[in-house]
This record gives sequence, structure tokens and C-alpha cells, in this order.
Amino acid sequence: MTTIDARLRRLAIVVLLGAIMTVLDTTIVNVAVTTLGTDFDASLSTVQWVLTGYTLALSMAIPLTGWAVRRFGQRTMWLVSLVLFIGGSLLCGLAWSVPALIVFRVVQGVGGGMLMPVGQMMLARAAGPDRMARVMAIVSVPAMLAPVLGPVVGGLIVGHLSWRWMFYVNIPFCAVALVAALRMLPRDTERDAGARLDVLGLALLSPGLALLVYGLSEAGDGTSPTRALAGAGGGAVLVAAFAVHALRKGDGALVDLRPLRARSFTTATGALFLYSGAAFGLTVLIPLFAQVVRQETPVRAGLLLAPFGLGAMVTMPVAGRLADRYGARWPAAGGMLVALGGMLGLTMVEPGTGEPLIMAAVLVVGVGHGAVAPALMAAAYQGLPRASVPAATTAANILVRVGSAFGMAALTVILQMSMRDEIPGASGNLEEVAAQASRLPDAPALLTDAFTHSLWWAPAIAAVALVPVAAIPRRTGAPQVKDVSERPAARK
Repeated sequence: MTTIDARLRRLAIVVLLGAIMTVLDTTIVNVAVTTLGTDFDASLSTVQWVLTGYTLALSMAIPLTGWAVRRFGQRTMWLVSLVLFIGGSLLCGLAWSVPALIVFRVVQGVGGGMLMPVGQMMLARAAGPDRMARVMAIVSVPAMLAPVLGPVVGGLIVGHLSWRWMFYVNIPFCAVALVAALRMLPRDTERDAGARLDVLGLALLSPGLALLVYGLSEAGDGTSPTRALAGAGGGAVLVAAFAVHALRKGDGALVDLRPLRARSFTTATGALFLYSGAAFGLTVLIPLFAQVVRQETPVRAGLLLAPFGLGAMVTMPVAGRLADRYGARWPAAGGMLVALGGMLGLTMVEPGTGEPLIMAAVLVVGVGHGAVAPALMAAAYQGLPRASVPAATTAANILVRVGSAFGMAALTVILQMSMRDEIPGASGNLEEVAAQASRLPDAPALLTDAFTHSLWWAPAIAAVALVPVAAIPRRTGAPQVKDVSERPAARK
């Protein structure tokens, strides 16, 4: 067996140092939604942009990575990405308003979105096929730890320090990674000055996704249905135009969509998109419920989410083996049903429900999540030719992140609308909701009804995701589509 030498270990440490904070930042802010809304006197539908803006920026940075590495080199892009993430983190901590914080989160997300794929490219080239699995297992550590540590660390910071330290804490860790990269990474020797960026694709997709989320947030405010429809409609048109453009352009597109011609890829990623929205929408609602209804501290609110990651850690390795042996459809369906059971349990929470019961339901969701994610990713590659895997990986990762962003936005907006219905005269501003609710004797019950109505949407969306799961084809050895590296014009 080929060993992992000292040079490869050092490279893995550099990648891990840079990547872990970017992944933690996808969940660390979830427990601070209440604090941010109060400090900035902003509504839920506005504050949720602090979460979704980062996730959408991560999504849009992933497809830029391949072009940027070809054009400027791996080491250069790793350093640039780290500097962007550090600079974005510093600016987030200094933000003077919600719009400023959202813009700086986007800067942070662009840097963070490129760090992981650039790191994977560097490790893949250095490791070679014989050591690939072990090295990739190291890289997967941040993704496993984020759901456990993110909300807890965020809760500790918000409970004992200013929320600004959720961003400042990134700076020393990433500064160490930056110094290590400058000392350990070899200089770039391979650059392609002729590599071209799909500017039209970027101009269609990024604003299209942003407009869709904007339409959702305006619907939550309820003040301008025209702006909500215009935003959602305009976003849908731009995303549809990008899809047409990408299918025509092929492998030169910002995101190569030709793997969507494979039934296994379409059904698996469609299920991942829907399920990710349901699961990660919960990671926003549960801390909010703990803080708004139960008046819990941010630390205790963050601890309620820790079982999600712990449950996923238990089932992820087992689900991968089951999918390899029996095919992905049944492990994915079984995991989704388990997660559905946990989600349904969360819809029955009351103001006095004990923390162990809530954590048990979150643990069940995590156990199911650990089975769903690897099984559906395995199904996405089923029947694809080897040369199609890079394009499929990029598209699948983007769909998961975008699904998560839309789920967080949608469930937050639904909660804001529900609170406005339950608490007379209240808007989505949490401080105003608390003030209005304090005048009502049955305020905890009314607020719980608003959360329960919102929480029901998570299992409803997850149930819809079972439809594409059922359509995943049986495992076959033959590719379902032609090699996507072949240009459309060359096909007979």
C-alpha cells in the first residue's frame, strides 16, 4: 500500500486549515438570526439574506474554479481565495448595516466557494490514484464537523461576545493557513492564458438565482406583491435562459448541464435539491424556535442542532457501502423516510417540550440525512461515462448548495408570514413581534402555532423529494448518455 508521505501530509494540513472555517461559516450564523434582526432592526426576510447570500456566493464560485485554476494556477488561486475569505470575514465583522453585511458575506462566500475545490484539485494531483481515497477522507472532515460545531461555536460566541466575533474568529485560523500555503505550496508552472470564462453564463445565472431569492423575501414582507412577482419571474426567466445557453455551449458553459440528459443524474440531483432545502431550512427554524418561543440562550439553541451532524456521522459510511452493494434507490428512500419521521416529530413541539425530545427528533433527521446524501450522490454518477464525472460533480454540488439556500429562504419567509398572521399588528421584525406578543396572554401558544405551520413545510418538501428518488433507475453498467466531453456538433 502506498503511504502518505510528509509532503502530502503537509499539503493536506494546508487545505484543511483553509477549508474548515469556510464550511463552518455555512452554519455558524444560524443561531445569530435573532440577534442580527434585533441589532439592525431588520425583518426575518431581510436577515435571511445573510445566510443565503453566503450560500449562493459559494454556489457561484464553484464553477469559476476550473477556469481560474487553468488561467492563473492552483497556488495563486488558493492564495487569492484565502485573502478574499479573510477580507470578507473582516468586513463582515465591521458591517454597519444589514445590506453591508450581506454584501460582505457575498465577498466571503466567493473566496470560500473556491477554497474547497482548489484544495481538492491540488490534493488529487499530488496524491495520485493510489492514495486518493485516504486523502479525500481527510478533506471530508470539515463537511462532517460543520453541522455539529457550527451552531455550537456560533452560540458560544453570540452568548458571550459580540456577534461580530463569528467573523473575526476566521481571521487567525485562515492567516495561519495563508502563511503555511506561502511556505509549503510549490509555485505554479502550468497556466493557460487562453482559457476563457463563460461571461454570458455568469451574467445569466448569478443574477437569476439572486432575483429568485429576492422575490421570496419580498413575498415574506408582504408589502409589495408586484416586486415579489417581478423578482421571482425575472429570476426564473434568467435561469431558464442560462439552461438553454449551457445546453448549447456544452463543456464551455459556466456549468455543463449535459449530464442532466442522464435519467439517474436528473432524478438524483432533483431529489438532492428538494431534500437539501427541507433539511437545511430546519437548521434555521430550530434555533429561532428555541430563542423566540422558549427564550433560550444562543448556546442552548445551537446545542439543539448538534445531534444532526452526529447522526449523519453514524450512517454516512454505512449508506455508502449499501449503495455500492444494492444500488442507491433503496438506501436513499430509507434514509429519507427516517428523516421525514424526525421532521414530523419536530412539528409537534410545544413551548414546554423538553430539550431531550427535540434533540432526539433532530438526531433522527441526522441519521436519515447521513443515508440520503451519499446514496443520492452515488446515484448521480450511475451510468455516466468517466469523462462526464467532473461536469457532473460541479453541477451536483451547485444544485445542493442552491437547494439549501432556497430552503433556508423559503422556510424563513413562511415563518415571517405565519407570525404576521398569528400576532396582530406584527411584522417580520423579531423585536416588534416580541413587543406585540408581550401584550397577549397566549403569546407562546400563538408563536408556537406560527413555527409549527412553518415546520410542516419541511416534511412536505422532503415527501415531494421521494418522487424523483422512486424514479432513480436500477444500476446498470452501460452509460445512459454519450460522453459529455464530446461536442454536440460531433454527434451523429
